Amino acid sequence: AHDISAYSLVALSKAAFPMMEGTQGAILTLSYYGAEKAVPNYNVMGIAKASLEASVRYLAASLGPRGIRVNAVSAGPIRTLAAAGIKDFRKMQAAYAESTPLRRNITPEEVGNTAAFLCSDLGSGITGEVVHVDAGYHAVSMSDLG
Repeated sequence: AHDISAYSLVALSKAAFPMMEGTQGAILTLSYYGAEKAVPNYNVMGIAKASLEASVRYLAASLGPRGIRVNAVSAGPIRTLAAAGIKDFRKMQAAYAESTPLRRNITPEEVGNTAAFLCSDLGSGITGEVVHVDAGYHAVSMSDLG
């Protein structure tokens, strides 16, 4: 799990650095809420995502002086081909939608738009961040939803 999540970002950044130095480039990765909170059945991936998010901060500190920004998008559950293999995914999505401040799920387009923003000149002042695209799920506790 660490090889795929955290270590691969560091290796990719190291390999891309010679091509990106001085370009005002951006590196972006995907994370998940399980990096911050214990999520049932997520197990070792939560630890790997927490390591990935720490890597984002350290890479931002290392690469920022050379003009390279590093950020992550932490997306809520999205109906994708990969998600189709998760048992009871539709039930999970329905429960999730009821638990978000926006009372809905997110779309792949919303995640893509956020990624495009972070990699564009519009996001030029942002580095070392984990941006949540989750309809506000990360920001509330269940008791806040009354």
